[in-house]
Amino acid sequence: MYRLFLLVLSFLFFPFAGFCQSTSADSQTLQALLAEVRQLRKDLQTTTAAAQRAQILLYRLQAQEANVARVSRRVDEAKTRLAASQNEHRVMTAELKRNEEALNDSASAPTDRKQLEDSVSRIKTRLEQIEGEEQQRQTTEIEAENELQSERLKLTELQDQLDRLQKTLETMAQQGGGNAR
Repeated sequence: MYRLFLLVLSFLFFPFAGFCQSTSADSQTLQALLAEVRQLRKDLQTTTAAAQRAQILLYRLQAQEANVARVSRRVDEAKTRLAASQNEHRVMTAELKRNEEALNDSASAPTDRKQLEDSVSRIKTRLEQIEGEEQQRQTTEIEAENELQSERLKLTELQDQLDRLQKTLETMAQQGGGNAR
């Protein structure tokens, strides 16, 4: 009977010890799963933040590209206007030279001479206006070129930021892939 009693007691204690070990193992498994879920949540938050940042950078990049295109058109327009002024200046200078030569020709009739003098006077006045326009257009062109250079620099900076973000995301993806293995 003593043996039977020991046998019953041993069955009572041994399974209890087994249950304790099983509960401990389950608890460790749950803790490991909980830690992994927390890490996944952290990774998801980091990835979401990076994706949002990338999207913002892309919008800024598109806006900056539009600015560069707008300023580039402004530069082209300024160059076109300056070229037109310079061309008109050359034409008027050539006409002035012809009229002055005709005026200096002693064979001109007095009425022709008066018309030539009036024409020379108008051409000189117009040349002064053209020279003023040329200076303004040169200033406008220089300002537009400077603005274009500034806008291109901003665009380059945004492209660099996007490149850095891309490298960061690639690094994160490689690290994430290494952790999953």
